Amino acid sequence: MSYNYEDLSIGEIKDLLRQWRENNERRSEDVMELWVAIMDDVSKLGNEKYVILEQVLYAALDTHTYSVSKQCIALLQQEFPGSLRVTRYKAAQLEAEERYSEALELLDVIVKADETNAAARKRRVAVLKAQGLVSEAVKELVDYLKKFMSDVEAWQELCELYLQSGEYARAAFCAEELLLHQPHSHLHLQRLADIRYTMGGMENMELAKTYYCQAAKLNPGNMRALLGLFLASNNLLGHYKSSGGGKRQEALRLCQWSQSQAAAEQKEAPLARMLAALAIAE
Repeated sequence: MSYNYEDLSIGEIKDLLRQWRENNERRSEDVMELWVAIMDDVSKLGNEKYVILEQVLYAALDTHTYSVSKQCIALLQQEFPGSLRVTRYKAAQLEAEERYSEALELLDVIVKADETNAAARKRRVAVLKAQGLVSEAVKELVDYLKKFMSDVEAWQELCELYLQSGEYARAAFCAEELLLHQPHSHLHLQRLADIRYTMGGMENMELAKTYYCQAAKLNPGNMRALLGLFLASNNLLGHYKSSGGGKRQEALRLCQWSQSQAAAEQKEAPLARMLAALAIAE
């Protein structure tokens, strides 16, 4: 839906901004357009004044409108002097301007004042990563996870950083932690299978086959899991060609099943896309 923002009342603007917040819609450029209509008198925002200022602040950083973000920070600083949250906003401003050392200094101030401030610790990881300091980001994230072991997103990020560094065994450990938190996620199973397949060797290939099987069981339409299962099973066929027995027969059945399942999914995919297109047209 398109809006003529200039014709909206202050109540309609507040409703629209609230709707975007509740739906987790960033809509930074649209937020900045609405800000033009309310910036002259923020007192009109009522009880939502501060949450809207925060929304506008991040929209300004997204659109590189740093004068507006500084204005929002100044207003919040005036209302909440000494607030660690406002200090984090200042660090975000510095980070957006690529003044990374200054941003890290402010984040250090927050962490020293409150060791349980998860947001500040995670921003430290993001700043280090933005500078290309992967090993330092890994150390920071490991230290963070010692205190916040149930943070799924942090385990995912650490897994990615280890993969970038080629440390597959540690990446596999992170992927296993993710499975402990979300055991029915076919994507976590697939990721762990991918890592084990990349590591190679009979034991890892067997584990990869098992994880791919479980991922395909949870989501039969996961083409990557089906392809991975085919490749892992085919690889195991080469290892078992001399020994024969039940393991070779199992690998052969999985290889054939994954191939036929993937072919069936491929045939259904064009039909699904056509039906979706017809639904949109209607």
